[in-house]
Amino acid sequence: MVRYSLDPENPTKSCKSRGSNLRVHFKNTRETAQAIKGMHIRKATKYLKDVTLKKQCVPFRRYNGGVGRCAQAKQWGWTQGRWPKKSAEFLLHMLKNAESNAELKGLDVDSLVIEHIQVNKAPKMRRRTYRAHGRINPYMSSPCHIEMILTEKEQIVPKPEEEVAQKKKVPRVNVLCSCSAVGRAEGLTQRGLL
Repeated sequence: MVRYSLDPENPTKSCKSRGSNLRVHFKNTRETAQAIKGMHIRKATKYLKDVTLKKQCVPFRRYNGGVGRCAQAKQWGWTQGRWPKKSAEFLLHMLKNAESNAELKGLDVDSLVIEHIQVNKAPKMRRRTYRAHGRINPYMSSPCHIEMILTEKEQIVPKPEEEVAQKKKVPRVNVLCSCSAVGRAEGLTQRGLL
């Protein structure tokens, strides 16, 4: 079994998925992964499908040298964005794998949230390109490793109404006024003015 960089807080309520040496650009995949981090699985799946159809873009925040601006990036509060189709497809496959792992564990798939997603550089693969005057230059690919942990989101249980009604609220202003009035009176008596 391969070690993940992070252990889930509650292993019984989470599922994992990972891929190694994937032939997809590291930089594009990193930006796409950051965009879906913290999303619900259904929302992330829809978003990645929209990216492949160019309906939504991926904001490029770190690896953005020479990346053009697009209007769709304004949804993210950013200016630069692209539509990395291959990265989106690879991440969709990984989400599907994580979903099947969750079903196998008996988790509620609709309440899964991407708690952790990480993209690392893998060893580069070599090719060569032939240049003028008999020279040869490297022609490398930049594959990556991807790992993700999805956790079942806990339902927030509201407090019973009885407990809320029992608590009597004293306006903060009145408390401050009474305290300051008492404090002033004590100060004046100590100085001998009252």
